[in-house]
Amino acid sequence: MAVTEEESSSGRSRKAATNGAHYLAKCVLRSSAILQVVHGHIRSSTSYDVVFGKETSIELVAIVDEGIIQSVCEQPVFGTIKDLAILPWNKKFGAENPQMLGKDLLILLSDSGKLSFLSFCNEMHRFFAVTHVQLSDPGNSRHQIGRMLAVDSSGCYIAVSAFEERLALFSVTKYNFLDMIDKKITYPSETEENAINGGGLQSTSVYGTIWSMCFVSKNSSQSSKEHNPVLAVLLNRRGSFLNELLLLGWNVKDNVIHVLSQYMETGPLAHTIAEVPQFCGLALLFRVGDILLMDLSNAHNPCCVHRVSISIAIPVIEEQNIVEEPFRVHDGDDEGFIAASALLELQDRRPDFHKGDDPMNIDSDVGNVKYIPKYMCSWSWEPGNVKNPRMMLSLDTGEFFMIEISFHPDGIEVNLSDCLYQGLPCKDLLWAEGGFLAAIVEMGDGLVLKLDEGRLDYVSTIQNIAPILDMSIMDYHNEKHDQMFACCGMEPEGSLRVIRSGFSVERLVRTAPTYQGVTGTWTVRMKLMDLYHSFLVLSFVEQTRVLSVGLSFSDVTDSVGFQPDVCTLGCGLVSDGVLIQIHQNAVQLCLPTNVAHSEGIPRSSPVSTSWYPDNIGISLGSVGQNLIVVATSNPCFLIVLGVRSVSLYHYQVYEMHHIRLLSELSCISMPQKHFVKKESTTSLDPTTSSSSTPLPIGVAMGTVFVVGTHKPSVEILSYAPGQGIRVLAVGTISLTNTMGAAISGCVPQDARLVLVDRLYVLSGLRNGMLLRYEWPALSTMCLPGLYSHRTSLGPCSICKDTASLKARASSSTGFPAVGISLSEKTRDNDTVCLQLIAIRRIGITPVFLVPLSDSLDADIIALSDRPWLVQTARHSLSYTSISFQPSTHVTPVSSAECPKGLLFVSDNSLNLVEMVQSKRLNVQKFHIGGTPRKVLYHSESRVLLVMRTDLSNDSVSSDICCVDPLSGSVLSSFKFDLGETGKCMELVRVGNEQVLVVGTSLSPGPAVMANGEAESTKGRLIVLCLEHLQNSDSGSMTICSKAGSSSQRASPFSEAVGYSGEQMSNSSLCSSPDDNSCDGLRLEDGEAWQLRLAWSTTRPGMVLAVCPYLDHYFLASWGNAFCVCSFQNDNPQRVRRLAVGRTRFMIVSLTAHFTRIAVGDCRDGILLYSYHEEARKLQQLYCDPGQRLVADCLLMDVDTAVVSDRKGSIAVLTCSSQLEDNTSPECNLTLSCSYYMGEVAMSIRKGSFSYKLPSDDALRGCESADGMLDLSHNGIMVGTLLGSIVIFIPILREEYELLKAVQARLAVHPLTAPVLGNNHNEFRSRESQAGVLQILDGDMLTQFLELTNIQQEAVLALPCATAEVSSSFKSPHSPLSVNRVVQLLERVHYALN
Repeated sequence: MAVTEEESSSGRSRKAATNGAHYLAKCVLRSSAILQVVHGHIRSSTSYDVVFGKETSIELVAIVDEGIIQSVCEQPVFGTIKDLAILPWNKKFGAENPQMLGKDLLILLSDSGKLSFLSFCNEMHRFFAVTHVQLSDPGNSRHQIGRMLAVDSSGCYIAVSAFEERLALFSVTKYNFLDMIDKKITYPSETEENAINGGGLQSTSVYGTIWSMCFVSKNSSQSSKEHNPVLAVLLNRRGSFLNELLLLGWNVKDNVIHVLSQYMETGPLAHTIAEVPQFCGLALLFRVGDILLMDLSNAHNPCCVHRVSISIAIPVIEEQNIVEEPFRVHDGDDEGFIAASALLELQDRRPDFHKGDDPMNIDSDVGNVKYIPKYMCSWSWEPGNVKNPRMMLSLDTGEFFMIEISFHPDGIEVNLSDCLYQGLPCKDLLWAEGGFLAAIVEMGDGLVLKLDEGRLDYVSTIQNIAPILDMSIMDYHNEKHDQMFACCGMEPEGSLRVIRSGFSVERLVRTAPTYQGVTGTWTVRMKLMDLYHSFLVLSFVEQTRVLSVGLSFSDVTDSVGFQPDVCTLGCGLVSDGVLIQIHQNAVQLCLPTNVAHSEGIPRSSPVSTSWYPDNIGISLGSVGQNLIVVATSNPCFLIVLGVRSVSLYHYQVYEMHHIRLLSELSCISMPQKHFVKKESTTSLDPTTSSSSTPLPIGVAMGTVFVVGTHKPSVEILSYAPGQGIRVLAVGTISLTNTMGAAISGCVPQDARLVLVDRLYVLSGLRNGMLLRYEWPALSTMCLPGLYSHRTSLGPCSICKDTASLKARASSSTGFPAVGISLSEKTRDNDTVCLQLIAIRRIGITPVFLVPLSDSLDADIIALSDRPWLVQTARHSLSYTSISFQPSTHVTPVSSAECPKGLLFVSDNSLNLVEMVQSKRLNVQKFHIGGTPRKVLYHSESRVLLVMRTDLSNDSVSSDICCVDPLSGSVLSSFKFDLGETGKCMELVRVGNEQVLVVGTSLSPGPAVMANGEAESTKGRLIVLCLEHLQNSDSGSMTICSKAGSSSQRASPFSEAVGYSGEQMSNSSLCSSPDDNSCDGLRLEDGEAWQLRLAWSTTRPGMVLAVCPYLDHYFLASWGNAFCVCSFQNDNPQRVRRLAVGRTRFMIVSLTAHFTRIAVGDCRDGILLYSYHEEARKLQQLYCDPGQRLVADCLLMDVDTAVVSDRKGSIAVLTCSSQLEDNTSPECNLTLSCSYYMGEVAMSIRKGSFSYKLPSDDALRGCESADGMLDLSHNGIMVGTLLGSIVIFIPILREEYELLKAVQARLAVHPLTAPVLGNNHNEFRSRESQAGVLQILDGDMLTQFLELTNIQQEAVLALPCATAEVSSSFKSPHSPLSVNRVVQLLERVHYALN
């Protein structure tokens, strides 16, 4: 690294350190590790929804008809979820709020110490807390109640347990915000607890560890007040090898809990108890090797009525022993796998009799057969089956079985099916409606299976990239930063993942760059009710071409009848088989022939007729069903045209009405006449329909269209025969920046009507801004009872009341001037002034709005500097970037082969992509075998270097392989010795080349003892050279081949596009058209790369960390020692050790920046060293101020270190350069700022992220703009064991103070406060010292963008919540500017989304 660069960086860092480090943390990819899965009627009484619990977030998904998991909403909870369950709706309770009728509630346990009741608000599109019940103090003590949930099937009772010795029962009375919980009792009580401590009641209480619990079903005809609940608890008493079934009865009237009975049968270990739904008193007791059907109807005398064996019989061969695979103890440095896989390996930690060696079972072997017991990992009941309950089981062998319970006059019969599917053991199962089964796999992708004719068939994948062990960001040679490579999962599901930002699209085909001057694209159907498009219309500056849509895109312009030598302004289908083309001189009606389409007219040439304006040119036009609207300029007219049939194949276009305009129109948009309800596969609000959605007064689909004017304004107009054109609503556009100056370029470029829950208007402006307008609440005509109650959900009722007041205030001020001439009497007294709900800047170029379908509730693509997907069902404005390069035009293309296609025009090429519903994450999977541990990108060869372990190879279990980053194919590998395991690797420069320095372990077992000291082990330090082989036998390699890619898809289009000779090339793996991988690029014949051993040495300890140092050294550590090494004469075969340093405990990480070295001690935290070349000595300069379980570390510069620990925290440590000359060998680092994520970050990388828009009016002439760009190059990216990716962005102090004040208000406002009821500041400050600066929470702050303008003002109007914020913010009583906050957060959202 050049010294000049370092000096510059060091100068900047010292300046930043002087002012203090200020960061904002934003989760760009939420956790994919699913720990719990439940289902219920969450959004409405008729919807069937699934909720994933992910420890730090919850995700609401739907399983669509095709068996694909579609994400509806994902929400951070700002806490740690311990357990969750569904509280079913009980009609006997009723609800004060009609909107909650029939809806189930989600209940959660968390580290907040509260039992939280959540309900989903369709308007805000997120969960809100209904109420909280305090259980214990915040924390994770094993004696605190709040670890496990059990809910009565009728929804009347809830049980909550601690890890051991305590539980609580709750009685639910009704769905009310205040008194939902009627009674509460804790067991044991204080008196009983004192007796237990004295040794008096231990044998009859819950003294021990609670493994499982469930309620015993009662007669469903009884109400909650007519019976006392019975709770079955599976308990492991201390010192016992068997678990005991304890039945507890709650006398609700006397509020006393009694032990009714105890049951323990000699035999295998029981681990789970589950009630049989809809059948009084029955429960299944799962044990290792069998399942017991228990009759608990008489709680005082429980008994087993049926036993089902799930053991496997294997023949016993004489003189041979069956050797079980020993339990593999993870190394102490094993990338945090102990935390990530504890539950998965719980089954392997059970006593030996779980494996068939039960000392109490002396009759297990019959003849020459030995029975090996199996272990039930997860289960799920079939929904809706009340006659013969069926349960699906997943065993530890990966087998799936089904249990069916049937009732006969002779008694109860329990049938166990044959194996239905063989896969991996599942952490959780969910049997959903439609026969679908969601199988959640730990540390690997889950599955969606479908039960069909007695077998389970694979349907789709539930993506899971957890844990992320390492990652590599593509930041070499100015390559694009829109993707990264990550080592994910564990064998057999370990894989290399390509993670991209934005919404996932599958790139199918791309043409050559021969489409210059495209001015517009449209797709047209042949008939109104057709499912797929028939024609693709391309408009150029002086030309129009029509292509057929199907297996081939062929030119059918002459057969359609469009005029080819003009620039088309608009087109569409006016009626079945009748197409309209609008250009500057005329409106042309066309009847295509059967050559262009099979439903065309049987003639040799198309039939065309035209309508011409009188000596005036057309500037805009839009086509609807039986209606055409065009506009002219200079003079400005708005003309309404109709179409009538004169005879067979003879139509006439005629003028029905026209008016004179005061202002020129900038856009026209006409919705379809018939409202088409969105399919359930993509519907975000299942309660929305054409009959239930309230429409504003006077609005009827088919007569309404929206226009944009140069005034500027957006206006809603309607046309009715005999009445002419009326102005229904007007929204003026008058925007100012933070300086109070008017923003230029606010003319609407596009406007669309959207109907989701309510009718509103989206408008894209020519200056890159996106606006949302809504009707005032008083002008909305609602159905009776739908919105008449204001107490539906706390936050929702607040925003509605506020909006209503604002509407009355604004309507009393009068209407703004409209673009339609008042002399035409188009304006009535009931014209509505639209409310501007939300303003967002998404770019600097004009914003085009393109719906994904004709439905008014379809999501919309907003096309500006880059494509964004606007989710129309969301509250306010919610948009996500689409993973595609900047484009000028886009149109949906639906065909039988590609029903959800999109055609982008980018770089003079046509790009056909498809919206990928099956991928909740924009992630591509390369299954390369084993467990990928480390990944590096070699810039010269453009290959990935991946270290793998746990290989299923008889000769070796670990290697380093070269992987093609485009196809995922393994090109070559370097195999370690037998019994050797790779631990770390880094690229180090030697002269003009790079070599790979590798650290390995030669000893089995852990690397570190429990006290932090190193175990007595051996390791190897290796130097490998990456060689380019010209004469390889590998032959020709095609880069675009997809071997190993899980996203493989063949293009449905194989023929030419447009004129002959224009072939579409497959480039689905290309991130952009200018990547070297596009257009079928092939490597040179015989080109290959392989690793060659140059040098190695054995060290007295596992080599756990290596890193490059300066330009010609490298660092390596083993045990508690690390050394500085060099290559003599730039020869990779001659390595010389120069100096050795030692710490107190095991070294787990090494990193360097310029002359500074950071050593990660597994207990003492971060230690900073410097190396003196002349004296060849290492000198310790700084120490960590506290003990820290280091996971990874990164030096941002010589004075700043970023460290993650194994408790889930990120800390930024700084030092002052003035202390360099201090003679003391130990000077403490300063803890500059910290952030508690709740997830362990095993990989930290420096990323270059700019969060400034290409142009921003607020920054023009601003002195801080340059400084902001300077700091943005010090971004930090971390990957966690739960599969999250979090980015930390440095911000200026002024921005920090502003956003800190906003965050404090968001954390307490009902719309944005944490749903778990915990203190946000306390959660993010955990594991941190008092008074340390806190990194801002971007997840909390970005909620501000999801609010409407009125709600944003209400949040900022709150008084300052804490004294800390008041003292830090310069003017705590001065109002905060909404525009300033929005613009700052928009820049973050723009860059990181």
